[in-house]
Amino acid sequence: MSDHTAGQSATPGDPEGIDPSVLDELTRLRDSIDNIDAAVVHMLAERFKCTQQVGHLKAAHRLPPADPARETRQITRLRQLAESAKLDPGFAEKLLNFIIAEVIRHHETIARSDSGPGDSEGTGGPEGALR
Repeated sequence: MSDHTAGQSATPGDPEGIDPSVLDELTRLRDSIDNIDAAVVHMLAERFKCTQQVGHLKAAHRLPPADPARETRQITRLRQLAESAKLDPGFAEKLLNFIIAEVIRHHETIARSDSGPGDSEGTGGPEGALR
């Protein structure tokens, strides 16, 4: 049996029957989540701007798109950071592996499209590598 009064039941997305203070707190928390999500997207965009530059540098000097030794160091570093932040290190590793795979894909695209050191335009950013 429901604890809601007058036979009302609150359904997901239906604020009826929910204490207004709970709704206020839910809204406050969701606003924070939305702000954090925006910050994550902007930080990823900045990260990909840097990795695009790395991709062009690697292509210009005929270096391989992947650097397994660096990837291993980064995963170890990120797992340690996750542990100290009380975040599941396995989740952090999965996230970084996903990002690394995308970066390598971008680097491979850049290597195919860059004609040499004088070509600074290349794919122009993460979106360009998706063409």
